[in-house]
Amino acid sequence: MNGLQVGILVDDERDLLMLQQAAQILDRFNISYEVRYLSAHFSPRAVSDYAARAHERGITVIIAASRGAANLAGVIASRTILPVIGVPLDTPSFSGLDSLLATVQMPAGIPVATTAIGAAGAENACLLASEILAIKDASLQQKLVRYRKEMASIVEEKGDRLRKQGYRSYPQEKNGSKSSLQ
Repeated sequence: MNGLQVGILVDDERDLLMLQQAAQILDRFNISYEVRYLSAHFSPRAVSDYAARAHERGITVIIAASRGAANLAGVIASRTILPVIGVPLDTPSFSGLDSLLATVQMPAGIPVATTAIGAAGAENACLLASEILAIKDASLQQKLVRYRKEMASIVEEKGDRLRKQGYRSYPQEKNGSKSSLQ
């Protein structure tokens, strides 16, 4: 795929690495993206300008990650008609529940697709953006089908290994500690 397609926004530089790691999913599918640091509270004009001009620059889907009540996704969604995926991020005081509620509780008329809290949500946001783009891209659809098959194969292999070895002797993780069953 050519040209910029996904905008990834984060409102706290502490979360930049997590979003960059999640963006590896977009890399895998050859989807172009940009990562920006914007704050709905501290740089509202920049957020508004970004949302208003994203479509002109080729952005098709926006992923916005924020902590607490800083509903970056909601502010972006209120200023564009592009699909917006909100990623609520973990907070020390409420374990991300505050972020989740701020992101998911949008008024009727301003939709925000909302993923799980934290790193899993960031990865799922990149997958959901890929699926949205795949609606009109048969090649990307096939890449997503292969990805799902690979995921299923990995789980099946782990299940076979667990069944054969039993849970008490299930393989150690890379760091040497017992692996979880997840």
